[in-house]
Amino acid sequence: MSTVMITGAGGYVGRLLVRAMANGEGPPCKIVATDIRRPPVGQQKPGVIYEILDVTQPGAGALMKKHGVTAVVHLAAVVTPKSGDAAQLLYDVDVRGTQHIVDGCIEAGVEQLIVTSSGAAYGYHADNPVPLCETDPLRGNESFPYAHHKRLVEEMLQAFRTSHPALRQLILRPGTILGRTTKNQITALFDKPWVLGLAGYDSPFVVIWDEDVVGAILYGLEHRSEGIYNLAGDGALTLKEMAKMMNKPYVALPSKMVEKTLGALGAFTQYGPEQVDFLRYRPVLDNRRLKQELGFVPRMSSREAFAHYLGRKGGSAR
Repeated sequence: MSTVMITGAGGYVGRLLVRAMANGEGPPCKIVATDIRRPPVGQQKPGVIYEILDVTQPGAGALMKKHGVTAVVHLAAVVTPKSGDAAQLLYDVDVRGTQHIVDGCIEAGVEQLIVTSSGAAYGYHADNPVPLCETDPLRGNESFPYAHHKRLVEEMLQAFRTSHPALRQLILRPGTILGRTTKNQITALFDKPWVLGLAGYDSPFVVIWDEDVVGAILYGLEHRSEGIYNLAGDGALTLKEMAKMMNKPYVALPSKMVEKTLGALGAFTQYGPEQVDFLRYRPVLDNRRLKQELGFVPRMSSREAFAHYLGRKGGSAR
């Protein structure tokens, strides 16, 4: 029986994945769930081994060898840091953390590494192809630490594929992940009485149901898959379409006005004028390779996943 170690097991996707595997979904395996702290005993799943692991520190290889780990699912990440040293924390977890995990995999002779990257790794650019394919360049903007770090991580992984080809890598680049309990900086856009957009820009979002993210990981483990794949449901939804589905007014503001306002706020907000590009140049992901080459077909389209999210939130899906 194989042994699968999950990093970031206490995070949103991590908890869903541990629950699914503990319930017998995916290939039969021993499960080692790791995070910076163990969950309370009442929240631990029977049959799951819980270990403390801080990915910002070296030493993951010893833990992998201790349990005879054969595959690692690396989910540890920080999406919205709250501390004053946000940029350094992001880098330490995303970039250094991935370095430590890959080093550990090589030290312990792990056979497969699954990493959740992000569609943000392509960056937010006016000349991004629509849709973006896996062969398009990664240009995660330096002004967006999350996107930039995903780019750096993928460049690192590319180097390891050359120097250590025995470690099979499966890289998944999700779009916007939504599920019944999702709460993050993107869902905050939907919590207000109105939906704000930018005049002259559609701001399309590709959505992937959170259970489809888990399903893709389980599929990759079962089939011992490798390669790089965009992870998104079919189609895309503009902010205006989302507003209509939520029965909320859509308010499109001039992008220059928003830039000036964010610039004037300065130290009073974590968002600078560069954040306008987050809505102005949304990366639209092509999922054809996911379905045709990997063989995984998401159960929900972007529209269906958003409607499911709204239904769980008490919104209107029509």
